[in-house]
Amino acid sequence: MRQEKDALPSRTAPTNLLALDEEGLGRLVHQFGWPRYRAGQILRWLYQRRATDISQMTDLGQLERTALASHATIQRTAGCTVFRSIDHTRKLILVLSDGLTVETVLIPDEDRLTLCVSTQVGCTLDCGFCLTGTMGLKRNLKSHEIVEQVLTAQDHLDPGERITNLVFMGMGEPLANMEALSEAIRRLTNKLWGLGWSPRRITVSTAGLASRLKDIAPLGVNLAISLNATTDDQRARLMPAANGIASLKTLLAACRRYPLPPTRRLTFEYVLLAGVNDHGDDARRLAKLVRGIACKINLIPFNEFPGNPFRRPSERNISAFQTILRQADLDAFVRKSRGRDVLGACGQLGNLSPEYTERALTQIESRC
Repeated sequence: MRQEKDALPSRTAPTNLLALDEEGLGRLVHQFGWPRYRAGQILRWLYQRRATDISQMTDLGQLERTALASHATIQRTAGCTVFRSIDHTRKLILVLSDGLTVETVLIPDEDRLTLCVSTQVGCTLDCGFCLTGTMGLKRNLKSHEIVEQVLTAQDHLDPGERITNLVFMGMGEPLANMEALSEAIRRLTNKLWGLGWSPRRITVSTAGLASRLKDIAPLGVNLAISLNATTDDQRARLMPAANGIASLKTLLAACRRYPLPPTRRLTFEYVLLAGVNDHGDDARRLAKLVRGIACKINLIPFNEFPGNPFRRPSERNISAFQTILRQADLDAFVRKSRGRDVLGACGQLGNLSPEYTERALTQIESRC
């Protein structure tokens, strides 16, 4: 595993323990002349107990805690604002150490509580129906900044709540930040000292970086592919950067090669845009495109945001599109839009003007 840049101990810049991977923390422990098991103890405090200060690590002796604190710190997010939707969705806006912000969303649904996680500040792609794409790419998130969204969300759970699923469908294209994503998932799924997540409860979504799909398979997580169009001309208009990277033919060929375990399926996501890609012919072409692939299809009615020309289809057209897919023996589901009143729904994450944000984000729950 790789140690993140600028993570070695320094007299002028304390080491952020969260910025160290398992190997890097092992080296730090070795520099202190401590036994190797100390690394596991520290890691458990960071991830399983969500420690915010080295003084909390009570299974280290007082002298060890003092020595560690002289060289290292636990740098959690610099600030967090939580917006609560009328449907109980919560959008968390985290302030990073450089002042940039990233968004993550807690989505309740019956017996599930899903956390939608971001991998970039902004996005390297320019999908026309996504607010994040209008930001451009500010920077990639580091692995500990990805995991930090989970830790912070856990800090803001109501009594009795437990996050059941993680989806990497927030700000950014996860496969464009593959190294940090992989390390973050290793920390999330490690059962000895990490958060102990089952990979089966984690889904990574991509806009279609076909050549990198193979890098997801070893992580054991679920894979979702955002199609949103049934011809290359249509996809080039809606997702010019993604379609330039891989045509529909190339992307679907990579999907057919993807090494799915026997009981698993790919998920294809399809954002429905009124009068654009929601016609019966679109549905029939979509059915042909995915024929023979073990998959399900999530239909996502467009979530509108200021300044965007696209509109949400009628319930009648949404239902008709789904019916055509089901008649083709495909499992097609309409994803509920959650958190639209706090701009927390699919495609709505990103920076807006302060004036609009003040009007649209209706209830500030807390500042931390």
